[in-house]
Amino acid sequence: MTDDELQTLIEDATADYASGASDEALAKLATATAAAPDSFEAWHALAEVNFSLRRLDAALAAAERAHALRPADLFINTTLSRIWMERGDKARAEHFGAQAKIADWREQLKNPNPDARSSL
Repeated sequence: MTDDELQTLIEDATADYASGASDEALAKLATATAAAPDSFEAWHALAEVNFSLRRLDAALAAAERAHALRPADLFINTTLSRIWMERGDKARAEHFGAQAKIADWREQLKNPNPDARSSL
């Protein structure tokens, strides 16, 4: 599967989920993760769809795979924080929430907003 085909499959799955076709979305994301097990985007999308469907075990498994691929990513840390909060583990939720904040700060340092600097 090419990168473009993979991206199209993930986008199609996202559109399926948004239109209420959850089973189709999950099937496409299963295909994407099987074809490209190193695709952060596929695992993250699978985590988000499962989380939205309240399939917390499946969401956590997919999120952990995505996190292993990009541990400093703002969005996967936020997803993991939300999953752990729903599972009732406040300490883990706070850990991943803090990691998300650190990732956000890191990104702000790399790409500071020029408008913000002029107002200082």
